[in-house]
Amino acid sequence: QVQLVESGGGLVQTGGSLRLSCAASERTFSRYTMGWFRQAPGKEREFVAAISWSGISTYYQDSVKGRFTISRDTAKITVYLQMNSLNAEDTAVYYCAAARNAATIRSQYTYWGQGTQVTVSS
Repeated sequence: QVQLVESGGGLVQTGGSLRLSCAASERTFSRYTMGWFRQAPGKEREFVAAISWSGISTYYQDSVKGRFTISRDTAKITVYLQMNSLNAEDTAVYYCAAARNAATIRSQYTYWGQGTQVTVSS
């Protein structure tokens, strides 16, 4: 069964950093666009960042540009989200997802992980 498993979430103070990881269960994901989404309490799930299967193209939500960096390893079945300068507005459950084509819209993603909680405290 295809799986995406996130890790790396936790509690961090304002201004701190976290690195999220997403491990795919199959090498077929090396040909997928991988994305990160987040959902805060009472809000819709929103796009955060994505990276093409080649790793050449990256996409970011405006509010995280310059603070978050998405990357994938050479085997292309693990994706990372380095998050710096975190603030309270970044508090959410973060989800990893996979899409067959370049995508920034939730409906374009086929596979989803279970999510990992990120909490930023002041």
